Amino acid sequence: MSSPRETFLRLVNGVCDGPYEDLADLYAEKTHVMHPFHPLKPPPLSSRNELHEHFTAPPPVARTLIRKPVDVTIHETADPEVIVAEFAYQGRVVETGEAFTVPCVFVMRIRNGLIIESRDYIDPIASARAWGQLDSLLTALRPQQSATIEGTARP
Repeated sequence: MSSPRETFLRLVNGVCDGPYEDLADLYAEKTHVMHPFHPLKPPPLSSRNELHEHFTAPPPVARTLIRKPVDVTIHETADPEVIVAEFAYQGRVVETGEAFTVPCVFVMRIRNGLIIESRDYIDPIASARAWGQLDSLLTALRPQQSATIEGTARP
């Protein structure tokens, strides 16, 4: 059985190095993983199956990221199941050579070596930029334009 620190390190190193098919095994069968800073407000991931799909889905854009976790600081709390991990994913985009750094803070509850709850605060702009999705993110965030007649907005 892994400690919370060991489980977190297996997760972030696995996100960088794979195998992605094994990452969902770090989570309990029923879990609650949310991304509170994601600007599009996706629903929480609540099962190992959903996490498996999340980790093994093809990237939205054909990009290859070479990355590693850096500046890792793990804070243990008064609750032995809960840790707060500060770190960044740092790397480069293979296709363009562009360097990136994506700051993150994860607040995790890990019981018996399995993640049962996680709030993953990931810089959404830096992540979208690394994945080549900044323009599509900005488009998704823009309010839909109402049709206009002679400069007057219609409901």
